[in-house]
Amino acid sequence: MKYFAVFFFTLFSTFGFAQDTESNVPQRVSGYIINDNSKQPLPNVNIINTNKVRGAKSDAKGYFEIDVQPNDTIHFSILGFQSLRIRVTNDWIKNKVTRIQLTEKAIALEEVIIAPFSLTGYLEVDSKLIPTKENYRYSISGLTQGYEAGEYSPNAFGKVLGSIFNPADVLYGFFGKNGKELKKLKEMKKDDTVRNLLESKYDRETVSVLLGVSKDEIPEILQRCNYSDSFIQTANDLQIMDAISACYEQYKVLKRN
Repeated sequence: MKYFAVFFFTLFSTFGFAQDTESNVPQRVSGYIINDNSKQPLPNVNIINTNKVRGAKSDAKGYFEIDVQPNDTIHFSILGFQSLRIRVTNDWIKNKVTRIQLTEKAIALEEVIIAPFSLTGYLEVDSKLIPTKENYRYSISGLTQGYEAGEYSPNAFGKVLGSIFNPADVLYGFFGKNGKELKKLKEMKKDDTVRNLLESKYDRETVSVLLGVSKDEIPEILQRCNYSDSFIQTANDLQIMDAISACYEQYKVLKRN
């Protein structure tokens, strides 16, 4: 009886270990994405596993495949449709294929007023009417173009240094609470699909999802990192992510010191 109990315990432990190991192995799931209204397939939908920072796109038939683990969150987005987040269940992994329905957005077009400069034709006068910017230029790794930084310095060290000694500061709270999400920035660079998606977007939605912050917090974070309003308003989502990543790396260095 003693030997039987030992054998049973060993067998049970091995089975439990095998199940645990299997649950940690990425598995591939798939699905079809359709228009909720017309029931037609939706091609070129952006699909991101926000836990692993891996991306995919749906094909002409709305079909996609992506690697997941149980409880991962999958984010679906495409222009003109409401974004959708779905948690990966064991049923989805078991069945392999599912159907996703996206709903069109009701977009109201607003009046746009273009206000040109009222120039006089006299250079001395007009040069004072046109606003000038005295921002520094900086570069982000992986990008060939330079972009504007803050008014007083080309980096964020001054702002970040102040945040470390002020627990109420936005940067201290953000970097302190979101370390896990910020580690995804390195993973992001490994997936070309995710990088290409971010490079083509300006709505901050994907940045918000990946970092676990609201869209309204992103400009404030970048301002505290000493990036200019011009950059914050015009940069694409890839540049925004790289800017936050650079600021975070500086924060870690200063905090160690």
